[in-house]
Amino acid sequence: MGKTAFTCPGQGSQAVGMGKDLADRFPEARAVFDEVDDALGEKLSTLMFEGPDETLRLTENAQPALMAVSVAVVRVLEAHGVRLADTADYVAGHSLGEYSALCAAGSFSLIDAARLLRIRGRAMQQAVPVGEGAMAAILGVDMATLREICALSAQGQVCDIANDNAPGQIVISGHAAAVERAMGLAKEKGAKRALPLPVSAPFHCRLMQPAAEAMQAALAEAAIKAPVVPLVANVTARPVSDPDDIRRHLVAQVTGMVRWTESVGWLAGEGGVTRLVELGSGKVLSGLARRIAPDAEAVSIGTPADIDAFLAKPDQQ
Repeated sequence: MGKTAFTCPGQGSQAVGMGKDLADRFPEARAVFDEVDDALGEKLSTLMFEGPDETLRLTENAQPALMAVSVAVVRVLEAHGVRLADTADYVAGHSLGEYSALCAAGSFSLIDAARLLRIRGRAMQQAVPVGEGAMAAILGVDMATLREICALSAQGQVCDIANDNAPGQIVISGHAAAVERAMGLAKEKGAKRALPLPVSAPFHCRLMQPAAEAMQAALAEAAIKAPVVPLVANVTARPVSDPDDIRRHLVAQVTGMVRWTESVGWLAGEGGVTRLVELGSGKVLSGLARRIAPDAEAVSIGTPADIDAFLAKPDQQ
């Protein structure tokens, strides 16, 4: 039998209505949403279930909301006998999804995860004045070429690689003018597409340093336990279990690149993982997994129907 990794999605996977069908059917899911509401002192669950979309998309809302859905799925599975510690060999999460994965694996309490993500979302939003930063997806250019493009386009500004999502799908981040220059140069050098992303801040670049400092302070006060299975960290694409290392990686992650291609590649290679199970809203990570590790099984669990299908499989544990 091959190994299993549970993965948790990042920002962009949110959608109005997410989690409502889970809450309506499973008391364990409803309890998660209620606990997150209490932790934040507001009805985030109402925003998740009913919108409006433009408010849910705000970074400070989307981050704890996506975490809540991922953890709700885990709690429902565990209530039906599928314990993470017995089923998964590793966890991983895309950007904010690391907090979801760590909460699911017992490193963070649900209350701490929600509060940390609220702080993280606000700090990331406030790090750069609106309009000064930008992000763009560059399709069809290899990493080495894109590094050169970013260096040429910076011209004294910041233009960094933010997310290595899958082969041929890389996101850049930085000052708006530098990102625009990089988009043009990428097209000249053969990019299939260069698409500006509808984000409110330039995440995962050096401009996020004020947010990294805010998270360093917040994480210094947070209780972090060793996860029940190792986390494959965004910034190293390698497994980590030591709480102090996890704390450092979460701080570095704010300004650092999300090495998702390498992370999934490590899981499917040295990690021996043959099944990648995405927990939470959407199917973004499953789609990326099929491109990065086509020989591994990619499964998404975010709805009651997904849970039923997973529980019905005789080999789900």
